[in-house]
Amino acid sequence: MNRVLKVALICGVAATMASCGTVSRNLPFGLGKKDDAKATASAGERISVLEFEQQLAPSAALSGRDYFLPGPQAATAWTQPGGTSENLVEHVIAAPNFQIAWKRSVGEGSARVGNVMAPIVAADGKIFVLDGESTVSAVSADSGDILWKVNVKDAERDRSGGFGGGVAFAGGKVFVSSGYRSVTALDAATGAVVWTQQVDSPIHGAPTVVGAHVFVVDVDSQLFAFDVNSGAQDWTYRGIAEPARVMRASSPAVTGNTVIAPFSSGQLVALSALNGQPLWEQTLSRTSRTSALSEVRDVAGRPVISRGMVYGVSHSGVLSALDLRSGQPKWQLPVTGVNAPLPVGDVVFIVSTSGELITANRDTGQIYWTRELNEGRKRKVGGFLNFGRRTIYPQWSGPLLASNRLVMVNSYGEAVAFDPKTGVAQTTLKLGAPAYIAPAAYNGALYVLTDNGQLICIR
Repeated sequence: MNRVLKVALICGVAATMASCGTVSRNLPFGLGKKDDAKATASAGERISVLEFEQQLAPSAALSGRDYFLPGPQAATAWTQPGGTSENLVEHVIAAPNFQIAWKRSVGEGSARVGNVMAPIVAADGKIFVLDGESTVSAVSADSGDILWKVNVKDAERDRSGGFGGGVAFAGGKVFVSSGYRSVTALDAATGAVVWTQQVDSPIHGAPTVVGAHVFVVDVDSQLFAFDVNSGAQDWTYRGIAEPARVMRASSPAVTGNTVIAPFSSGQLVALSALNGQPLWEQTLSRTSRTSALSEVRDVAGRPVISRGMVYGVSHSGVLSALDLRSGQPKWQLPVTGVNAPLPVGDVVFIVSTSGELITANRDTGQIYWTRELNEGRKRKVGGFLNFGRRTIYPQWSGPLLASNRLVMVNSYGEAVAFDPKTGVAQTTLKLGAPAYIAPAAYNGALYVLTDNGQLICIR
């Protein structure tokens, strides 16, 4: 190879690596570097979300100030994807020893077609999980024994495959949404099918069940309300369809007669649970974006209802606190996220896609502190003969506040407990496989579903 050709090759590789570096900073789920905005919200003000080439900075006014966190409470049920219909459990008694008690294979893991995406639910001494091939398992919460299994896909109708969905529990039934375009109710004791309702599009998110309705959103941004007893469709609402979305799926939040529905367009829409009448709408999207990835506006993290407020975050870079009745923003921060915010006590915890744990004042949005979760977790992968290697970081899921620890799992196969007042890592458990679903708490234990289809109990 002559010298000119060598120089051209090296320059070409260098340019490719430089461009990959630019892309990696914007990859979903924290695969790139930090790109969140540096901004601090003052009381009663909305900060600019246009200056997002900087980083979030702690507020000088909050420097050295402590904040209140409530004491842990027993979690005797975890019936919805987010624990409750509001997608909020503030602080639970769970896993005080933070040691793995048992592991059980509960079905198929993620593969070329199927993906493990469904959050865990628990009730009546059972853990209910959905594997990568739409098989629902009921597992003993104490021993990990498999009590029953049911596959909800229709092989004749869905020969091309599907993935995603989730489970919820109410009234002695397990409600299952599926990427195979169906919603099914099963008897929680036996797994017997009570009813099945077919839909036209895949459903990647788990259902939320409250009162007389099962609420679920399909990939075409359509919200369905099905009757819990018969499966009959009571009403629907169609949001703005947006094909660009991330590989996570959200679930509606419900309180009283109000449903907060998230859509891939970045919309949060409040509707009447009785008839689907829209009450208000907000779009969690920056008015200016600098990359193709920032155009993905999906609200992939579950919206959370707490103390008359709705907290939501989008992949487009907006974390917002909205008034539940009017939808008016109280404050906003430029945070790109795919996990549900965690409002608890005086603060809101949120993890950005760049791997930053952020603690904000729940009333003002001012920042107490931030913590880089990926410090010391950088890995080099790929490439050939030292050319084209890229840097990756773990993707984080959570947090959950359990027994005075902020617990998160990541794609490196770790469960990590952090100090909720400082963000300092306290304990790390090796799970044995990547985990992309936040832990659930039930009867003093934490439960994690890994990407290879293993259910892990941590006590």
